[in-house]
Amino acid sequence: MGWLDALRGVAALLVAVHHFGLLHLLPYGGTINREFDLGIYAVMLFFLVSGYIVPASLERRGDVRGFWIGRIFRIYPLLIVVIAAALLILPRTQSAVPDVVLDHPVRSALANTLLLHEMLNVPSALGAMWTLCYEMVFYFFVGALFVQGRHRWSSPIAIGFAALALLLGAAVTPAMITVDQGSTRNLIAAAAAVMAMGLVCILTGRTALVRLGSLVLGGLGAVLLFLNARSTFFESMMILATMFAGTAIHRIERGRLDRLQGTLCCGFVLVSGVLAGYLYNHGDALYRTWTSGWIGFSLPYAAAWLTFGLGMLLRHRRFPRVLTWLGAISYSVYVVHIPVLHAVRWLIPDGTFPSTGPGRFIPALIFLAAVLLLGHLTYRLVELPGQKLGRRVLKALDRRSAAAAGSPAAAAHNGTT
Repeated sequence: MGWLDALRGVAALLVAVHHFGLLHLLPYGGTINREFDLGIYAVMLFFLVSGYIVPASLERRGDVRGFWIGRIFRIYPLLIVVIAAALLILPRTQSAVPDVVLDHPVRSALANTLLLHEMLNVPSALGAMWTLCYEMVFYFFVGALFVQGRHRWSSPIAIGFAALALLLGAAVTPAMITVDQGSTRNLIAAAAAVMAMGLVCILTGRTALVRLGSLVLGGLGAVLLFLNARSTFFESMMILATMFAGTAIHRIERGRLDRLQGTLCCGFVLVSGVLAGYLYNHGDALYRTWTSGWIGFSLPYAAAWLTFGLGMLLRHRRFPRVLTWLGAISYSVYVVHIPVLHAVRWLIPDGTFPSTGPGRFIPALIFLAAVLLLGHLTYRLVELPGQKLGRRVLKALDRRSAAAAGSPAAAAHNGTT
């Protein structure tokens, strides 16, 4: 799927460009950034891509345990290596890991390890990691729906999330549970216990326990998303609506969803995202969406949909290899760009290059070159070996489950002897 690789590759690079502030080096760049937030555009495009492909991966595999092992070994090895390297290499004054995280190491480490920190009112160990929390909650929901045979409900679910964004966008208070350090600590401990129980059940591979574990994780995701997300309620709801709408698009393409129903669903989600920004993205909400106004949210949200639609129209064409390569390393680019940004600021202090003329672009070019180089290296040296290890772990678990199922004791338990 070269078009998907191209979309997520461009999205990852734009996130890096946004965080570096490259637009501010261009004429009228500040104005453009205020009216069109590149970060919102890129992450919403990411969420559409994830919604399109992730549930399809689970359904194609038909194995919840395999799905989770694949996700774990896809996500965690790179995060662990990059965060550890950032802590060891960068000085405290230019640490990619925020001081508020380092000041509460146990609490922050546990919340970030769960990849639920955004839902636990704990800052990210790396700034861009907040989106992974929504990805994790999406995985919870997808797994729970799959074990109940309701995974084809993506269209009404997307509409439901979008409707909640419109109706209750400013009515639900962010982080309602974690009102102080004590409640934050308690919620982190509870979430860790519940998530561990759910994953252990799933990893057994036994049908009843896999179902139980998936439902437990789905319940955990719902509680945290609706009651304790750090962002505004309308943004949280629109993120999930966007991801499930991406799933609906995949079902339309595969002929598993009525085209009219799917089109109405996607149209409603798109319009809801624009309207929710207009209705609610002002005042205190701006400090949670990190935008400058409703246009800064609504316009890039609509543009992300337009870009995804354009990619779909061109999906049967051959995409340039540089774009498919960029898509392959997109996760590495997304993770490494924050430490690289701090390293560039550390190694190239202000005044090293001219602030006007062509010379002002040199730090940005160094930054982008370093991000792409390190992204490629970490993809080859960390991501791919991590995924390979995940496949080996899954095969070992499958062999163990098969051996247990074929043992005389298991056969007697199942009533076959």
